[in-house]
Amino acid sequence: MRHHLKKWTDALLDRLGVESTAHEGWDLWVAFGLVVAATTLVDLLLTWGVVPLVRKVVERTRVKWDDTLFSTRVLKCGCHVVSAVLLAAVLPVVFEEKSEAQLLAMRLMRVYVIVSVFRLVSALLYASFGIVAARPSWQNKPIKGLRQTAQGIALLICTILAVSILMDKSPTLLLTSLGASAAILMLIFRDSILGFVSGIQLSANDMLKVGDWISVPKFGADGAVEEVSLTTVKIRNWDNTIVTLPPYQLVSDSFVNWHAMQLSGGRRIMLSLLVDLTSIRFCTPEMLDRFRKIRLLADWLPRAEQEAAEFDASLGIGADEPPINGSRLNNLAVFRAYMMNYLEQRTSARKDMKLAVRMLAPTDTGVPIELYFYTPSIYFVDYVQVELAVFEHMLCVLPEFGLRAYQAPSGEDIKTWMRTMQMARTARNAPAAQTTQTTQVVAEASK
Repeated sequence: MRHHLKKWTDALLDRLGVESTAHEGWDLWVAFGLVVAATTLVDLLLTWGVVPLVRKVVERTRVKWDDTLFSTRVLKCGCHVVSAVLLAAVLPVVFEEKSEAQLLAMRLMRVYVIVSVFRLVSALLYASFGIVAARPSWQNKPIKGLRQTAQGIALLICTILAVSILMDKSPTLLLTSLGASAAILMLIFRDSILGFVSGIQLSANDMLKVGDWISVPKFGADGAVEEVSLTTVKIRNWDNTIVTLPPYQLVSDSFVNWHAMQLSGGRRIMLSLLVDLTSIRFCTPEMLDRFRKIRLLADWLPRAEQEAAEFDASLGIGADEPPINGSRLNNLAVFRAYMMNYLEQRTSARKDMKLAVRMLAPTDTGVPIELYFYTPSIYFVDYVQVELAVFEHMLCVLPEFGLRAYQAPSGEDIKTWMRTMQMARTARNAPAAQTTQTTQVVAEASK
């Protein structure tokens, strides 16, 4: 083959008008150019001819995964590998046996073949992970981080092989020498190494997926995960700001993932209202008559009165005795029963989940009454509407049970109190004829 190549080279030089004495200086580079040109032509023929043909065959198949696996990018990288191997096989013919030029050219060609193979492997990894990501079981998984990890490993292997070829050293010897500088490498690639390990933990333990709603208060993150890569986790907050975190921060610190709540179909609502302690008292017969007209208490109130009467009868307590001696209903208990029935019958609260109206420990600002239930409205806007509707209703019906909500005195309250005190002093100094009228005015102002 070298004979034919030299013959073609001499013929080309003669046609170009180069003297025979100069052939020895030019024939080597002309032969090199002919080999490179021929290899480039083969690469173009493969790219323009084979790639479209394979794509037509692939697109006609019934399955869809082969459209991604044999994409144009993968096929072109495969053509480049073929041309690189062909060039590496033909190029030694151009140079003299065991010459320095041949050794240098062959080293460079081996590196080129390794780079071409790495590009093909990278394209295959990209296509393979794309096929996996299309499966329902892998939806919203951190595919990008895993793909980058695999590509990073392939790049590391490619770099080690290329350096060992250029230095004409064994890859094992190179890895051994790298062990001495491992501390420096770990310092340089600290984030990548930690991100790689953390990405595997996040994926293996199913801690985080694309689309999950997470909260990381320490870093001001509260929103949906948009991207999980080897070195960053991108979160879009509900105010449309973007927060990027390294994956190892999510593994080392705690964060809240709301995805389980979304899957359960119920979002918890905890509402509490402070009731003035001085407004809590036993129910009078007039109050009970008024409560019987409330539909949500139509079943509960007679049953509660009967249970109280039976309990008092078992102890020999008569109905004419003071309320403190027997079992008497109070307005706070009736209010709690009303809110419980209201949540069960008038709202969308999930009855298969926890539902309670409870009293918390009293404080110096009143006794907290807390509503604890779950609503199927898991999305923010619908959830807020349910929460507000229940709380507004609770505020409105509170006075119907003789209860008052606690509220710290405002400036208007202080003005009313001062006005009342002024009127009271005026009433004490007024004639007897005006006392009754002033007293009525003071009573109206103090309400």
